[in-house]
Parts: sequence; C-alpha cells; structure tokens
Amino acid sequence: MEVSLIAFALVIFLVLLRVPIGIAMGFIGAVGFVYLRDGRWSAGLGPAADSILDVTQNDALSVIPLFIFMGMIVAQSGMALDLYRAAYTLVGRLPGGLAMSTILACGGFSAVSGSSLATAATMSKVALPPMRKFGYHDSLSTASVAAGGTLGILIPPSIILIIYGFLTGQSIGKLFLAGILPGLLGILLYLGAVAFVVWRKPEYGPAGEKSSWTETRQALLRVLPILALFTLIIGGLYGRVFTADEAAGVGAFGAIVISVLIGRFTFKGLIEALVQTVKTSVGLFVLLIGADIFNRLITRARLPDDLLALVQGAGLEPFTILLIIILIYIVLGAVFESLSMITLTVPVFAPLIASLGFFEGDITGETALIWFGIIVVVVTEISLITPPIGLNVFVLRSVVQDVSTATIFRGVTPFWAADIVRLALLVALPALSLFLPLGVFGFGP
Repeated sequence: MEVSLIAFALVIFLVLLRVPIGIAMGFIGAVGFVYLRDGRWSAGLGPAADSILDVTQNDALSVIPLFIFMGMIVAQSGMALDLYRAAYTLVGRLPGGLAMSTILACGGFSAVSGSSLATAATMSKVALPPMRKFGYHDSLSTASVAAGGTLGILIPPSIILIIYGFLTGQSIGKLFLAGILPGLLGILLYLGAVAFVVWRKPEYGPAGEKSSWTETRQALLRVLPILALFTLIIGGLYGRVFTADEAAGVGAFGAIVISVLIGRFTFKGLIEALVQTVKTSVGLFVLLIGADIFNRLITRARLPDDLLALVQGAGLEPFTILLIIILIYIVLGAVFESLSMITLTVPVFAPLIASLGFFEGDITGETALIWFGIIVVVVTEISLITPPIGLNVFVLRSVVQDVSTATIFRGVTPFWAADIVRLALLVALPALSLFLPLGVFGFGP
C-alpha cells in the first residue's frame, strides 16, 4: 500500500504543478513499475507499452471520437438554438420561464453532445442574451446555464460514462441506459430549483412572452430530427439492435444527414467539427493511456486488496462505506477537475464497491458497478458547480465577463441543493439507475 500512496501523492503533486493528469499518471505509473522491478527499465516499462497498445486497439473506445463528432456537428448546425426556442414556446411564459427553457435546452443538447463544458459554452451564447433582454438577475441566468450544462456528463451519450465503463470493464450501453432516468430526474429538480428562486424573488425571473400555437408547432417541428436521432440511438441500444460503438456510428452519420436535410450543412463546419473532434479525442486518449498505466501500478501494488482488507477489518456496513466514498468525492470535487478525479479514484474504489455485496446474487459486482457509476457521475456534476474549481462556472465567467464569479456561485446554490437531493434518491432507490439497463429484478437488456 505504501507504494500506491506515494504514487498518488506524486500524481497530485504533478497535477498541482499543472502537468496534464494523463501524463502525470502515465509517468508515475511507469516509474513505479521500474521501482517494483528493482530498477530494471526494460522490464518496468513493459506494462506502459502494453497499456498504450490496449487502449489504442480497444474497439469499444471508438465511441469516443464518434460521439464527440456527433456533438460537434450538432453544435455547428445551430440546433442548440432550435432546442432553446422549442423549450421557450412551452415554458417561456411562466415565471422564470427563460431559465426553465435553458434547463430543458441543456438537457436536449446533452443528449447529443455528451460534454458538460460543450453544453455550457454553447448554451451560454444561446440563452443568456434573451434572459438579459427580459431583465433576469445575473445570478439566476448564469447559474441556469452552468447547472444545466452539468447534465451533459450524465444524459447519454456521456463521455464520462464511457471513461468509467473503460476503467471498470462495464458495458457502455448499459451505463448509457442507466443514466436516462437520473438525467430526467436532474432536469425536473433543476426546474424545481428555478421555481423556488422565482417564488422567493419574483424579480429575478420575469415571465417571457406567450407563444402562439403556430409558433409552438413550428418550433417543435424544428427539433423533431434531433429528438428522432436521440430516440434512434437509445432505442437501438435498449432493443439490442446495435452495440454502443455501432450506435456512435449511427449517431455521427445521422447528425450529418440531419444537418444536410435542414439546410445547415457546410464544408467549413464539417472541417471545424473534425478538427475539434481530433483535438478533444487525442486529449482523452492520452488521459486513458495514463490512467491505464497507473491502474496497472496500483493493482500490482495490491492497493485494492489492501483497501478491502482494511475495510473488512473495520467492520463497516457497505452503505456506510459508500457514504464515506461520496464524501471523499465531494471534497475532491471542490479542488480537482472532474476527469482527473474520476481517473484517479475509480480504479481504487470500484473493486471495493463490487466486492461489498450491495445486491443479492450480484456475484460479479456488475449491478453494483453500474449503480456506482451513476452515483460517481452525479457527484462529478456537483463538483462542476462547486467552489473553488467549478469548471462550468469558469466557462460562464469567460463568456460573461461583467458578472463576478461569486455571483455565479451564489446563483448555483439552489441547483447544488437539487443535486444533493438527487444523489440521496439514487443511493436510497437504486432502481432509478438500474431499471432500464437491468430491469428492477435484473432481467433488462
């Protein structure tokens, strides 16, 4: 265990020095293997080379660039604005309706983006101008975008769920299905948070203009293609028509077809989408290679086994251990970037969760790991709007430079509370995340 703890400390030290987390984990992992093999570099670097081959040749990871490309095409074609307009025609006339429209649009864009930061950055350009036009308070307008953007890492296709699936060896398709109901619950709770804010302070979110039936119908027709694409992907996964990587291919191709059909396809936009996809994918694959090298090191150093023995010796109940892990994530989330937190901790905690026997008959721990994956992502969502890091808050701050960071953080407090409620429900009611992928009794697709 000593080797693992020293390795963790060195990785955290390098990250604090602003070394990219993937490179930090890969470097420390490789050096750790050299140490374990008595300083023999040739023998020690072998596992690092194996990790590079395993990650780059893993067919399941082809979903990453494909889903990223799908999201980039959707962003380039301006469908985010269509989503916002459709949501506005439905709820814009309500008190706080523009903020509610933002939450709904963020949920819709998340369904084809898979990225929290991309959702927040895109929707800030779409939703903030009309909210300012109607006199929304800066704390509510910016917070609705920052919080709504966090939905991008849970509602499938989620890049973080893909990474979690890779780290734990779980089915990406089942993880996607597990994220649907908690994602919808997050939208409902965020709408409740907006309603609570405008109930207490009506001047924070005036009602918008009422839309006519014709405007509503036209707006809804514009978003039918993107809704059809999402339904095709999720329906295909649930019906076992295709696998997750096939779904990614269908989604990427479908996004191009839709952009052509609605007359918004341009070769300039296609090239820009490809360039951004390559940049993002390369960064993620470097992260995954580093995480795999580091994971091999801590497994060889027997950290998961030692941790399990320590927990069993302490005589703690499984749910007590889970609550301790959640508290650790909340604390880490206040100072760590989400991907760094997940890639560092999941290889340590996942074997422990799988072995604690949360569900009767779950011999392999698959059910527990799918459930735990959704809990981890929800905690990560909380970290995206938690000071002092709160990446989504800083994304908004870079777009709206005349609003202070403190104002945005104050505004996200009701949404943060809503996430805590959702987290508590997921822990108390595992069926919320297990119903679609496994069925309540374990007989799902």
